[in-house]
Amino acid sequence: MNNKAEDPNLWNDAAEAQKLMRERQHLDDSISSVKAIDTQLNDNIELIELGEEEGDEAIVKEAEEALKTLKVEAARRQVEAMLSGEADSNDTYVEVHSGAGGTESQDWANMLLRMYTRWAERRRFKVELLEVHDGEEAGIKSATILVKGHNAFGWLKTESGVHRLVRISPYDSNARRHTSFSSIWVYPVVDESINIEINESDCRIDTYRSSGAGGQHVNTTDSAVRITHMPSGIVVQCQQERSQHKNRAKAWDMLRARLYEAELMKREAAANAEAASKSDIGWGHQIRSYVLQPYQLVKDLRTGVESTAPGDVLDGELDEFMEAALAHRISGKPDVEVTDVE
Repeated sequence: MNNKAEDPNLWNDAAEAQKLMRERQHLDDSISSVKAIDTQLNDNIELIELGEEEGDEAIVKEAEEALKTLKVEAARRQVEAMLSGEADSNDTYVEVHSGAGGTESQDWANMLLRMYTRWAERRRFKVELLEVHDGEEAGIKSATILVKGHNAFGWLKTESGVHRLVRISPYDSNARRHTSFSSIWVYPVVDESINIEINESDCRIDTYRSSGAGGQHVNTTDSAVRITHMPSGIVVQCQQERSQHKNRAKAWDMLRARLYEAELMKREAAANAEAASKSDIGWGHQIRSYVLQPYQLVKDLRTGVESTAPGDVLDGELDEFMEAALAHRISGKPDVEVTDVE
C-alpha cells in the first residue's frame, strides 16, 4: 500500500486514491495499537519487578492500575478483530420501525433513532437522515439513517431485531405502565466492487411528497421516492434530497444494499451461523429490553449483558452490548434463556 500511495498516477482516480489512503491509515493505526499494547505491557511488568525489588509499593500499584487499563484496551481491540466479515468495514443503513401501539411505540421508535445517532456521534461517525415518517401525535412511524465510518456495519449489524420498552407512559393520564415495541434493521452500503444485478421490471417505483421539516420545494413536490422489489418484497424509500432524481439514485443504492444483505444472511444461515431475520414487532421476538419503571434495567436477551443505567444506554452507550453480541455471534453459542419478561 505504501508503494501504491507513492505512485504518481494514483490520484488520476480520486475516489480510488481516497479509498486506498483510508485503508492504509486504518491498517497503520491497527498495527501501531498492537505494538503500543505490547510495549506498555512489557514496560509495566518491568516496573512491577523493579518496585518489588526496591520495596516501592507506589510504583507497583501504579503499574498494576496501568495494566488494568491496558486490559480494557486489549479487549476492545480484540473485539475489533472480529469485524472481518465481507462487508463489516462498510458504511451502513439503519432503519427504525415502530410497532403496534400508536403514539407509545412511535415515541419509542424516535428514542431509538436518537440512541443510534448519539452512538454514532460518540464514535465520530457521520450520520445522514435519509427519510422519516412522523407519527400523528409524537415520535416517528419509521426512519432511515446512513451511518458513515470504518466498520460501521460491523459494529451495528448485531442490533437488528425488536427492542422492547417498559415505562410509565407520559401519554397516559392514568400514569399506567406501558410496553412498547420497535424494530431495528441494519444493512451495509455496497461499493463498486460488489455487483448486484436488479431487473427493473421486477420493481415498482412510487413518488410522493416528503414529510417533516423542509423548505417549500421539499414539501410541495413529489420528490420522495419509494421502490418496491416484487420478488423479495423489500421496500426502500428516500426523501433526503430536494431532487427526485437524486432521491431515486439513493433509493436504488439502498435496494442494492438490502439485496446484498439478504444474500449475506443466506450464506450465514448455510454456514450454521446465527441468522438474523425480520420478525413480528411484538412479544417473543425482542433482542433487548429497556425497563424504566418500576425499576431501571437494560438487558440483552441473547447475551445476558445488563445495565442499570438505561439513561446512559439511551444516550448512546452501547459498546458493551455490541461487543458481547459480536463475541456471541462469532462463538455460535445458543441464546441465553430468559425467564424474566418484565
